[in-house]
Amino acid sequence: MSKDAYTPHPDRLLPTDPAVREIARGLYERMRDQPIISPHGHVDPRLLLDDEPFRDPTSLFITPDHYVNRLMFSRGVDLADLGVGRGPLDEADSRTAWRLLAEHWHAYAGTPSRLWIEHEFHEVFGLETVLSPATADDMYDAIAEKLSRPEFRPRALFERFGIQVLATTDDPVDDLAPHTALAEDASFTGSVIPTFRPDKYLEPARPDFRELTEALGEAAGEDTSTYDGYTEAMRRRRLYFRDHGAVSTDHAHTDPGTTRLPVEDARRLYLQAREGSIAAADATALRRHLLADQARMAADDGLVMTLHPAVLRNHHQGIFDSFGPDVGFDIPLPVDYVRGVQPMLNDVGLDPNFRTVLFTIDETVFSREIAPLAGVYPSVYAGAPWWFIDAPDAILRYRRAVSETIGYSRTSGFIDDTRAFCSIPARHDMARRLDANHLSTLVAEHRMRHEDAAAIAESVPDQQPREVFKLPSAGTSTGEDQS
Repeated sequence: MSKDAYTPHPDRLLPTDPAVREIARGLYERMRDQPIISPHGHVDPRLLLDDEPFRDPTSLFITPDHYVNRLMFSRGVDLADLGVGRGPLDEADSRTAWRLLAEHWHAYAGTPSRLWIEHEFHEVFGLETVLSPATADDMYDAIAEKLSRPEFRPRALFERFGIQVLATTDDPVDDLAPHTALAEDASFTGSVIPTFRPDKYLEPARPDFRELTEALGEAAGEDTSTYDGYTEAMRRRRLYFRDHGAVSTDHAHTDPGTTRLPVEDARRLYLQAREGSIAAADATALRRHLLADQARMAADDGLVMTLHPAVLRNHHQGIFDSFGPDVGFDIPLPVDYVRGVQPMLNDVGLDPNFRTVLFTIDETVFSREIAPLAGVYPSVYAGAPWWFIDAPDAILRYRRAVSETIGYSRTSGFIDDTRAFCSIPARHDMARRLDANHLSTLVAEHRMRHEDAAAIAESVPDQQPREVFKLPSAGTSTGEDQS
């Protein structure tokens, strides 16, 4: 066999002990072909609406994937050479970027990015070759040729991947026209739903806060010159999203604080924020109050509230100025969930219509904070590892950290959180293999009956995220007007 030949091992990520691995194989078989439910991600809905062929391998594998870009940048590669911030690349530049990936491919050994991409090479494109400088051009040509075929267009791949629900991430002022068009297109049978992401409209320290609130008011048909008008505009836009299929809202602030202010203080600070004269401490206090308002609205309209806090966004100002957000320069911070969400949970945590999913990239928080919260509050679920820790060892540590407190039923199901479309099935397959790994170990250690492990394996990929995110059961439409 050529040293360049490679096929991902069928038992990858399963236990090494033969007896335990045999149990894991059976559990994985129950999960492997289940549909994909993706309740949080960043794929542009226009990709599926337009259904245009992917331009080239670089725009598919490299440019939209900050996991890929950030490691090459750390090794001295200019982000511009990878197409970041440049728009469509011509053939020569696209091939150059691909060769850069091949040149640095050895640096990805042991990373989830390499695991996902090799899965895509083999399972999606039928390649059995290791990427290297010697094989780069041939692999580029093979992928490019397949991308020109109808069966490799976005909608065909959507169906082939078994995606039943794909949630996007959307600005509160979006008109959601692509979602409407997809829902009305009889030739598209999938479900692509929006997610309400109001982060920047809840940050009073932003220099453009006034402009943002004006845009929100225009979209909602509401005067946002006052706090009360702003609050009503938020309520209306949330309902607009819900009526267009949204099931959740997403929030990613520096901390998950939800302490409420006296309403007169909130009104006064809101006016100061609009004027650009609010003090830093007051801006933080108002932002926490506005997040608490979102929780109250969630208890009213039923949208699931997901929290992804404690990240310092755009760590390098020059990179942000040159390339914009979401290029790999978001760095984790410590988080205190116990105190942060206590006001929110005291306010609406026992409301039967309120539901929240707590995510973290601080692994210690899973067992110390999130699992105990999810193990007592009916409204709280433990979100899956995401971003820096949606990796094999971290996912296994997550399962081990939370299962002793909350089992599987109080967890979110897997969240792929990706912009790279073809990585969706690879990431979900990884999660299913790791759940089979964890469950088989419990069975082998006689800590769980095989029948119980099998039942969990049947429910985790599809049923669990549907339940947590209030999605319709398989075979029914999300539709519009979910009121």
